[in-house]
Amino acid sequence: MQKQAAELLDEYTFSDRDVMLRVLGPGNEFISSIARELGVEMGHRGETVIFRGAADRVHAGMRLVDQLSRACRDNHSLKEGDIIRGVRILASDPKAELHSIFNDVVHVTASRRLITPKGAAQKRYVDAMRRHDLTFGIGPAGTGKTYLAVAVAVNELLAGRYRRIVLTRPAVEAGEKLGFLPGDMVEKINPYVRPLYDALNDMLDYERTQHFIAQGQIEIAPLAFMRGRTLNDAFVILDEAQNTTRAQMKMFLTRLGFSSKAVVTGDTTQIDLPPHTESGLIDAQRTLAHLPQISFCHFSGVDVVRHALVQQIIEAYEAQGPSRKVVKANEGQNDEVHESK
Repeated sequence: MQKQAAELLDEYTFSDRDVMLRVLGPGNEFISSIARELGVEMGHRGETVIFRGAADRVHAGMRLVDQLSRACRDNHSLKEGDIIRGVRILASDPKAELHSIFNDVVHVTASRRLITPKGAAQKRYVDAMRRHDLTFGIGPAGTGKTYLAVAVAVNELLAGRYRRIVLTRPAVEAGEKLGFLPGDMVEKINPYVRPLYDALNDMLDYERTQHFIAQGQIEIAPLAFMRGRTLNDAFVILDEAQNTTRAQMKMFLTRLGFSSKAVVTGDTTQIDLPPHTESGLIDAQRTLAHLPQISFCHFSGVDVVRHALVQQIIEAYEAQGPSRKVVKANEGQNDEVHESK
């Protein structure tokens, strides 16, 4: 009796048949995906979709279909991944607007692939980078912090709003000593900045990336090379900022010149600094949080856009609490770390 009382039967009727075909997919194949993700029963009659199941799941299904319909009215072409993504976005943020997320094109890659936000957190992050001259993207690996920052930077460069892009990272080894690295300075720093090259090559292709680098419109360098400089008319990205010291972070932030923008990305759960050395990223959160001109965007495990197993791995590690090394590296700052999450 209680189960019957908790169940709900509801219908959603499409006002546009073309939109319905996009939402439900070829041969209505998306119906099974929606039903599986939401844990409801679904049927289809004419231009009406029927939901049956727990009331909260049915309400979620009605909202999902309505949101997908609005996205498709803006000419968005849905894939099965969008269905799964939409369910998860609305589960974490019921007030999210899928049409504004799905249809926000950050950049068009060299292969004509569209780079768009993959969730509400990424949408807020992209909007923050557009609005603020200094944005912090903080969260676990796989949430798109660096990739989206590079995408926005490339788009701004191509639009002529900035004269150059400067990408930098601290040259800190991730838990292992690489020893002596052969070659000239460029070859020595290449392992540290390789992820930045990968992102650029994906967006511009290798030849165009090399052209921009040769022309000085894109610069990739270790953080140590930033000292003493003033970066004007530049879109500047500091990656892996959790591995900066307080002094390095202050040095970087004070490089910002006229008509420039900076984005700082990092993961406070993966600090590779020596014991008892406070992360400059954690210190910056505490020191600068009161400044309204600066945006702090936080990501969590639910925002991971890599293999589904990656999200589960992150959640498993988070359940164990901070590692011993993180506690040592940030002794006395654990309250701030927890608050930032």
